[in-house]
Amino acid sequence: MNASNENKKRAVIILSGGLDSTTCMGLAKEAGYELYPLSFDYGQRHKIEIENAKQVAEHYGVSQRHKIIKLDFLRDFGGSALTDDSIDVPNVMNGNGHAAESEESEIPVTYVPGRNLLFLSIATSYAEVTGSEAIYIGVNALDYSGYPDCRPEFIHKVEEVIALATKVGVEGKGISIQTPLINWSKAKIVAEGLKIGVPYELTTSCYNGKAEACGVCDSCRLRLKGFEEAGSKDPIPYLT
Repeated sequence: MNASNENKKRAVIILSGGLDSTTCMGLAKEAGYELYPLSFDYGQRHKIEIENAKQVAEHYGVSQRHKIIKLDFLRDFGGSALTDDSIDVPNVMNGNGHAAESEESEIPVTYVPGRNLLFLSIATSYAEVTGSEAIYIGVNALDYSGYPDCRPEFIHKVEEVIALATKVGVEGKGISIQTPLINWSKAKIVAEGLKIGVPYELTTSCYNGKAEACGVCDSCRLRLKGFEEAGSKDPIPYLT
């Protein structure tokens, strides 16, 4: 590794292959970071997103650094519509979809217990090994505000733990958790991503895991609403 590479700042990107995480990838690149994408196979019914993540990593020229970690024990645990086939994905067809603009008091059934805590723990390990000073994660506190592991309070506490539990933290260097989308609407995420050329045509957001997005699950509807409000057309195919 030459001196110029040693001095270049690095970031781990938690990359699902979806709209938000891919926007984070683009924003990290714009901020001048060398990208180290990290994806997770956690037994999600929309496992197709991992293939999208591979395409995104290739688009940004960092396939050789892209790590895919198996956490499929989360499917054995179940407890989420994303990992348990006995729980329906909320959508307008089965009548239990949430309105994107509503404030839900209940935690959505698409919440995966412990997922972001696990993701950030593993990303911290990858960050230490690669000498990364930041971890990017596409959490959002506006859409799906019921997710406890998407709140700013959660992110701040994990940063505190990282400072205590890592060699770089003890040495005073630290690893920051970057959440650029946390207070952005989906429309703003799309608009800002389009400005910097984020390849949304390579992404998926559908929870049903088909080659063509369903267009009716919560995630699809939020995405479509975001593109509409941003004055743009979503480039991916939909069944409906």
